[in-house]
Amino acid sequence: MSNTDKPLTAYKVLTAEQMATLERDGSFAGAPVDLADGYIHLSTADQLAETIDKHFAGQADLHIVAVDLAAHGDKVRWEPSRGGQLFPHLYALMLLETTIAYSPLARHDDGSIRLPIAG
Repeated sequence: MSNTDKPLTAYKVLTAEQMATLERDGSFAGAPVDLADGYIHLSTADQLAETIDKHFAGQADLHIVAVDLAAHGDKVRWEPSRGGQLFPHLYALMLLETTIAYSPLARHDDGSIRLPIAG
């Protein structure tokens, strides 16, 4: 994936409590796995369903946050992860001001993830 092929938006799955933290504090330092790894795990739109199915199966009250990667500049690194795919990793706080949109997790009738829409 070249730099020109990389999306400008990535997605973070948050629990209701984590979403409340982002809204209240204006920033989110990361879930326990993010804090352990030293960066915030993000997914592209194409990677999101697999991320949810693998890491959040059976959990309710989840939220999807769309993150403006360009606003984070060199704090975003594309690194190999699951299956060798390049995933966006955020080496900084996730800021509410760089959030494009967010919504509760919902799926379309075909099972695909309904992405949040800014409005």
